[in-house]
Amino acid sequence: MTIDLSNSVRVHVIGIGGSGMAAIAEVLHGMGHKVSGTDLYSSKALDDLIDLGIEARVGHVGEATHGADFVVRSTAIPDHNVEVFATRERGARVYRRADILAAIAAQRPTVAVAGTHGKTTTSSMLAVAARAAGLDPSYIIGGTTTDLGTGAHWGSGHWFVVEADESDGTFLELGHRIGVVTNVEPDHLEHYGGEAALRQAFVDFAAMGSRAIICADDQGARALLAADADGAQVVTYGVAQDADVRMVDVQRSARGTTFRLETKNDLNGVVFGDVAVSMPGLHNARNAVAALVAVQEMGGDLSAAKRALSQFGGVGRRFDARGSVADIEFIDDYAHLPTEVRAALDAATDLHRQRVVAVFQPHRYSRTEQLWEQFEGAFDDADLLVVTGIYSSGETPRPGITGELIVEAIQRRAGHPEVVYVEERAAVATQLQQLLQPGDLCITLGAGDLTLLPDELISLLSNETQA
Repeated sequence: MTIDLSNSVRVHVIGIGGSGMAAIAEVLHGMGHKVSGTDLYSSKALDDLIDLGIEARVGHVGEATHGADFVVRSTAIPDHNVEVFATRERGARVYRRADILAAIAAQRPTVAVAGTHGKTTTSSMLAVAARAAGLDPSYIIGGTTTDLGTGAHWGSGHWFVVEADESDGTFLELGHRIGVVTNVEPDHLEHYGGEAALRQAFVDFAAMGSRAIICADDQGARALLAADADGAQVVTYGVAQDADVRMVDVQRSARGTTFRLETKNDLNGVVFGDVAVSMPGLHNARNAVAALVAVQEMGGDLSAAKRALSQFGGVGRRFDARGSVADIEFIDDYAHLPTEVRAALDAATDLHRQRVVAVFQPHRYSRTEQLWEQFEGAFDDADLLVVTGIYSSGETPRPGITGELIVEAIQRRAGHPEVVYVEERAAVATQLQQLLQPGDLCITLGAGDLTLLPDELISLLSNETQA
């Protein structure tokens, strides 16, 4: 039995306070369904859902699922959860997040944004641009967009925009009309069993819709062009000479990136013209182009979409300006893969500070074991690098797998930045307090708790200045 959302139903969400499930709950509520849910802890997300009129509460009890047409659980909820057990005891099915997301996508023509990285920024740009273009899209995005104030909305328009996650293969369950692929690189190999299976999953994703929008500048994404993509017409974008939508006259600065878009004749005379993107970095400019191509495919007003992107306020944890003190600027970025790190540091050079001081927290033992050698050269745009111990994200430590492997990879390369290794996360702020100088840009990189470091440093340095 699949979830049918064409008529009003009651959906109970186990783990409703998590960012992904809270977004789904908000959209279901906006669609007119009755939504309830529970979570282990109180949170702002839970409070926000309650303010919307959703029956959300702290604590899991078996009775909470009674009367629900569909029970859905977060991926963080184990089989032994009391609500999961009670639902199965009465012979009902407990659905996955992917199941409910696919059911939502089935209600409207969907634009699915996929890629090893860049998904959140690109889908956020697309939602902002499409809204400005008069389309009032629905969307579920895996981050908080400054311009939107939320990562979830059920609009009155024709389209649904969704960030399509490849980590567990569920992006293949989202039926979509337009698919965007920002890049394809090795990640989540433990799920796929190898790089070949991961790449085949992206081939399958690109072939699913009627239109595939693919980055011509990324080697992994380009490989999809040579694969079997029956049924999908392809539009490529980027600075590459053979891109269908090509970026030319690219100018970069601390205020963002400007360029002109040239198109090939087979795009029916579409004229994109001059574009300005408010976020620094060529990778963000590419993301904006993907969003503009999608808006054009959706039938939106391109001029209004371009204006919105010229003022785009960004996404939390994506080149996120966190403040400054003592003439030291702080940026936080979610980058945790080698190419993401390169792109973030490349963007950091656009700010033209005296030094770029990067702080990197490796993410997960499994990922570090698979990818540590690929970090050679990833930090070349930094003047000083601090590497911390690994953020486990719940994984069990593995013998011989530490943050020092990252240091080893970096130091193999001639001309590498100065590197300092600080194993204990608690000691990083104190170490940096001694290393940072006026005129520096300090950029924290990683998917773990390093995002808290800018606030810690701003507090320490403020106290030091006042002393």
